[in-house]
Amino acid sequence: MSAEARTAEGGIERAAATAAPVRRRGEVLESAIYGAALQQLTTDGYARLTMEGVAAAAQTGKAALYRRWTSKEELVMDALRASLPPAGPAPDTGSLRGDLLAVVAGLRTAMFSEPGAAVRAIMSEIDHQRAHAFLELVLERVVEPTTALIAEVLDRGAARGEVRPGAVTPLVTDVVPALMLYRIKMCGGGAVELDPASIVDEVLLPIVRRP
Repeated sequence: MSAEARTAEGGIERAAATAAPVRRRGEVLESAIYGAALQQLTTDGYARLTMEGVAAAAQTGKAALYRRWTSKEELVMDALRASLPPAGPAPDTGSLRGDLLAVVAGLRTAMFSEPGAAVRAIMSEIDHQRAHAFLELVLERVVEPTTALIAEVLDRGAARGEVRPGAVTPLVTDVVPALMLYRIKMCGGGAVELDPASIVDEVLLPIVRRP
């Protein structure tokens, strides 16, 4: 183990030993624990996250965590489930381009939120088999709602004559989240590289608009 890792672990242990627990219960306590878990994921990574460290950061005792979760995997799953932002209703700006820009911007915001950063930290560290449950959660809470919004926006555009007949397919609605996930995961792209206008104007609109 490197000197840096030993120092970091020592700091977490000291914090766990010296932090004064704050008496909270129910949703207030859970919210503090979730926030502490997400913060540790984004700053230290999944491998170095410990139940002890989360308890110290949340200013509570380890027993409060182990009464609710048997492992850090369960804790992280619940923290993500509680914190990933909802997709919300489909935008209605009056134009196809405006609606698509709003959907893509919303997805980018979710990806670069603290829960989104926590998901990226998990995906970069653990193998595919162990990551399966986390991937399922991201699909359920982020990807599938986004593709549903894109389909609704494109259907509305087709009704206005802005989208060519037959253009709205599952493959087409997958293009935006697939592209953004690829740029983040494989290319290390940041928010600047995921420009909604470029994605809409250079990728999605050319696919669906009438010739």
